[in-house]
Amino acid sequence: MGIAENYGRLRKEIPSHVRILVAAKGRTPQEIAEVIDAGATDIGENYVREAQALYNTFGKMAKNVRWHLIGRLQGNKVNKALPIFDVIQTIDSLELAKAIDQRAEKSGKSIIPVYIEVNVGAEATKSGIQPEYELIECLAREISRLSHLSLEGVMTMGPMLSNPEELRPYFKQTRMIFERIKSLKLPNTNVNILSMGMSDSYNVAIQEGSNMVRLGRVIFGERVL
Repeated sequence: MGIAENYGRLRKEIPSHVRILVAAKGRTPQEIAEVIDAGATDIGENYVREAQALYNTFGKMAKNVRWHLIGRLQGNKVNKALPIFDVIQTIDSLELAKAIDQRAEKSGKSIIPVYIEVNVGAEATKSGIQPEYELIECLAREISRLSHLSLEGVMTMGPMLSNPEELRPYFKQTRMIFERIKSLKLPNTNVNILSMGMSDSYNVAIQEGSNMVRLGRVIFGERVL
C-alpha cells in the first residue's frame, strides 16, 4: 500500500474520537504532502529546523494543517519554533513554559496550546517531567497562571520496549495523571488531549485511553537512510 492508502486504512480502523498525528521526522516534503492530501490534519515534528524547512516548502499549504512540536524544545529555539508550531507537546518545566509565554506575543500568537510531557518511565535519557503527580500538578497550576499559554493535554513517549503489551501499565499510569489534571479544572486551561501511542503501540494506547496517537512508520513505511 502507498502512503494515502495506509492513512485511509488507519483512519477507518482507529476510532473517530482519536486524532491521528502524523510523525514527520525524517520524511520528505513529497511524503508529507501525500498524507495531507489523504486527509491528515495534524503533523508532528521532532526538530525545529526540519519543521521550518517543511513549513517554508509548503507555503500556503502549511496553513491547512496543525503543526505539533513533539520533540524537546531548547530555550534558544523558542523564537524560531513559535511562528511554525500551533501546539507544543513537550513542556516539562516552568522555565520552558515561561520562555514560551514571554515570547508568544511577539510571534503573533496570543495563545499557544501546550501539553505537559511526562517521562512516565523515569528514563534518564529522555525528556519530560518525572512521573510524580505532585510535581505535575504544580507545573499545571503554574502554566495556568501564564497569559499566553493554554494547557490542553498530557503527552508521554513511554519506554522503548519490544512488546507493546509491556507498555500498558505506563499508559495506564499516564491516563490516571491526565484524568487528575483534567479534574482540577484550572482556569485558562482546556485539558482534553491524552497524546500517547506510536506505530508499534497505538492499539494498546487507545485501549488505555489515548485520544491522540503519533504515527510515522505505519503510514510511511521504513525510513530510507
